[in-house]
Amino acid sequence: MDERETTCAPVEVPPAFTADVAGCRWARDRVGESGATIYRVRGRAGAPERFLKHGTGTVADDIVDEMVRLRWLTGRIAVPALVRCEVTTDTAWLLTTALPGRTAWQILDAEPKRGDEVVDALAEFLRSLHTIPVSDCPFDSGHGVRLAAAHARIEAGLIDEDDFDDARQGWSAGQVWEAMGQLLPLSPDAVVTHGDFSLDNVLIEKGRVVGCIDLGRVGVADRYQDLAILGYCLDEFDAGLTRRMFERYGVAQPDQRKIDFDLLLDELF
Repeated sequence: MDERETTCAPVEVPPAFTADVAGCRWARDRVGESGATIYRVRGRAGAPERFLKHGTGTVADDIVDEMVRLRWLTGRIAVPALVRCEVTTDTAWLLTTALPGRTAWQILDAEPKRGDEVVDALAEFLRSLHTIPVSDCPFDSGHGVRLAAAHARIEAGLIDEDDFDDARQGWSAGQVWEAMGQLLPLSPDAVVTHGDFSLDNVLIEKGRVVGCIDLGRVGVADRYQDLAILGYCLDEFDAGLTRRMFERYGVAQPDQRKIDFDLLLDELF
């Protein structure tokens, strides 16, 4: 059992899901801040593992966004397979296959000597994602869209200021918003982005990325939307890994202004 999971009793699911989870062992996933409740469900020996995500209200909307993007990404890049989705007026359930391997975070935490190998795999995968033609992508995740959503979240009092990164502990959401404004305008460099390309959202096996998860923010945006988050995550292990990531990705001189902006923006989600 992963220490970031806890064993739990089966939960009541919609009738359409009953056969999918019958006889399974359940664990509650404690990683991530999407607001959804996530379970790993394991069948008998040899049966595939699956993940079940559930949410209500605005979280249900996020799950629907993820389902739509998962369908679009299938065949374009490695993602989990959609097993079943059910949406009602205020609730959504999403069942997907589990990807093999371990998350990039798990590998770096357990085997820090594999840092270069992990970074190289992440950079290669991110380049592949960013080469999907922008014209093919129907989802807009650019600064304008996300700033509007961030402002709405501030107005609704949805920002968890206690969860801000160390550099912004003690800040208010309004201070984050003001700091972002001081960095604008930024010249766009649009690609198809993951939107939350953190070490917990990328699975690696045998030195290669086998897929990514938590896809609700996928859309056309500046490439630094992904580069900034990944770089921040790698910094927590070793700043040298971040430098290597930019080099392997193909950025000789990282744009610190864009990095700062995207990390500020991420605080509001």
